[in-house]
Amino acid sequence: MQGNGEHHANDDAARATGLATPFDRALWFDQLAAHGFAGQGRFNARGHAGGTTAWLPLRIEKPGYLAGLTNWYSFAIRPLYTGSGDATASLLDLFRKLRAATAQLSLYPVRDEEQQALASALRSTGWWVKAAPAGDRHWLDLSDMDHDSWWASRPGALRSTVQRKAKKGVVDIQLLTAFDAGSWAAYEQVYAASWKPEEGHPALLRAFAEAESAGGRLRMGIARIDGAPVAAQYWTVEDGTAFIHKLAHVEDSLKASPGTLLSAALFRHVIEVDGVKRVDFGTGNDAYKRDWMNRHDPLWRIEAFNPSRVAAWGPALRAFALPVLRKTS
Repeated sequence: MQGNGEHHANDDAARATGLATPFDRALWFDQLAAHGFAGQGRFNARGHAGGTTAWLPLRIEKPGYLAGLTNWYSFAIRPLYTGSGDATASLLDLFRKLRAATAQLSLYPVRDEEQQALASALRSTGWWVKAAPAGDRHWLDLSDMDHDSWWASRPGALRSTVQRKAKKGVVDIQLLTAFDAGSWAAYEQVYAASWKPEEGHPALLRAFAEAESAGGRLRMGIARIDGAPVAAQYWTVEDGTAFIHKLAHVEDSLKASPGTLLSAALFRHVIEVDGVKRVDFGTGNDAYKRDWMNRHDPLWRIEAFNPSRVAAWGPALRAFALPVLRKTS
């Protein structure tokens, strides 16, 4: 098992099981590490079975404690695989070998449909495991709906707002499918003036956007009033899914609803032009997401403790005993 930050020859070919996402590529993890999100160091956990290799990029939180290599932009963390053999067996080998390297492992965010298999694989290889809901994911399942039938299913207040504000012609919408330095500067201008500028990492987001543009996956929108950018959104499209990464708007422009008009335009584009069947709004339970989406799932945090390491006993006791104590107190 490789336990360092070196780029492995097969990393670029690694894929997750199921539908692809932007957070399943070697370049994404390389970017996270390059921009300071690898904690005290990067740890590439690997396992092998037959002709298949399982790979789980991790960071060292502190000696004896590893966590998934993620940050607030990450929609999920999950194992990646190369080869066409038994993925489950290679994952079991990974978790078995990982017990020789660490006392504790934390994975977040883990999607609802994947947490049971991950937790089961950890338990099968001797870990003590606690899996608990720790967040939310809102997404749109279009199924066989086209844009108009989806839009008709949205709340009347949202549809009315878009119709009224668009009719006024105050907001100009620009959609882009390739990275443009001038438009990105406008995006950063809006984000700096938005309600949550401290939540960003501009250098990482730009590197991410440039890479997604090079792969033909970037979708971006800028809304302007009298030529000045007042709202901006960064999306990507991949494997039949649109991913909404970042939204921003200038507070004093809210009366014209530029962010809502921009969202409506991007939804129309990815559904009608790109033909997506799903739209993923990432992590978070913001109320406005429910207006656009029709599905809601929990995200999970998986905490695994290595019983062969004394250092894991105290954290495991706290993790398993505290909820019981709270219920009985």
